[in-house]
Parts: sequence; structure tokens; C-alpha cells
Amino acid sequence: MTVFRLSPAVADAFPDTLVALVTATGLRGHESWPHTTAAVEDLEQQLADGAWQPANENDPRIEAWHTAYRAFGTNPRRIRPSVDALGRRLAKKGALPRINPAVDSYNAVSVRHGLPVGAFDLDHVTGDVDIRHADGTETFTPLGEPDTTENPKPGEIIYADTTGVLTRHWNHRDAHRTRVTTDSTHVTFVLETLHATRDGDLLKVAAEELQGLLIPHAERTAVHYLSPAHDQVTP
Repeated sequence: MTVFRLSPAVADAFPDTLVALVTATGLRGHESWPHTTAAVEDLEQQLADGAWQPANENDPRIEAWHTAYRAFGTNPRRIRPSVDALGRRLAKKGALPRINPAVDSYNAVSVRHGLPVGAFDLDHVTGDVDIRHADGTETFTPLGEPDTTENPKPGEIIYADTTGVLTRHWNHRDAHRTRVTTDSTHVTFVLETLHATRDGDLLKVAAEELQGLLIPHAERTAVHYLSPAHDQVTP
């Protein structure tokens, strides 16, 4: 069983952090996911109709991540939080990328609610996962670049297991090793806010929405929450 931990140093630096872990077991990525297709198309239609816009960097939800990135030494306009980059892409192109049903599900939930969402194929995670500051010796292979190796900057916040880094800059980019594909059957989806006092209810709604998209295509699903007060979870 994989344990997810929030390090004391990250909890101290960002004391209002709340992370939702939505885990799906027995996921069936090769079948049709009509509810996900409808959710993505609905967002795109609302955008086209002018009825809705994705949150941008002036929105408090995105602004909070920009502030956090600067705090650990990352320029958020050059290296953007995932939800910021995805929302900008949607606003520019009018469409979300179609990757696979599980990824499309979390992308739709992310931009709808203005919250960063990512995922890990737990069958490719080694040991436990810590949200912690990097020491600079860790290695990271970016999604889609299996022949590339990077080293996070010391002090940068990362997700890391016993092999290496799973996300850089907290939630900027996921690793290639733990990417979610149509063959992934055991996946933990991660939704995050730095302001639980303000956005905790929104995070819980988003987690339940994502779980609802997963339930028809999984044997089991569960939602757990990680916070400074509950800094260790086995999803």
C-alpha cells in the first residue's frame, strides 16, 4: 500500500493546504466513457457560447499558486501551475486535449473548478510518496520525454517516491514513469488547494465530481484528504 505524506516543512510553509486523493482500483480505460466525453464537450460549448471562462492568473485560486511558486523560487509565468497552463490552452484553442478517458476526466474537473489536478499510476510508484522540498539530488523524467533527465532545484516543492520525482514545481508537470494510460488500472488522482479555509468545499465538490466520472469504469473508488492536521494517508 502506498502512503502519501505531507512533509512538516511544506505544512509549515503552506498551513492551509488541502489535498484530495481520489483512488480508483480496477480502472477500465479501454471502454467508452460517455459521461467524461459529455463533461469535456459541455465545457467547450460553454466557452464557445461565452457563458464561462477558465480561471486565469487574476483569479484568487490561480494567484495563490503563483504566490507559492515564487516562494519556492519558481517563476510562475515561465513555469505555470498545471491548472493555469491548461486553462490558458483551453481559452486560446477552444478545446481541451484528448489524451485518454481518465486524463480527460481530471482535466475537465481541473479547469471547471480552477484547481490543479494530476494523477499517478500506482503500479509504477515505488514505495511511499512525499510532498516535500527537493534537495537537488533527485531525478525527474518529464511526461512525454522518456530520454530526458532533470534535477529539481533545491527548495522546489515536489512529489517524490523512493525512485525519483513524480511532479516538479509542486504541480507543474508529471513524470513519464507514473503517467496514466488506457492500460492503467490502479490510479490515484490528486486535487489541491492552498486555501482550504476559502476553497475546501470547492475541492470536495471537485473530488466528488471526479469520483462520479470514475465510478462507472472502476471496481472501487475512494476519496481521502491530506492536510497539515492529517499529514499521512493510505488511499
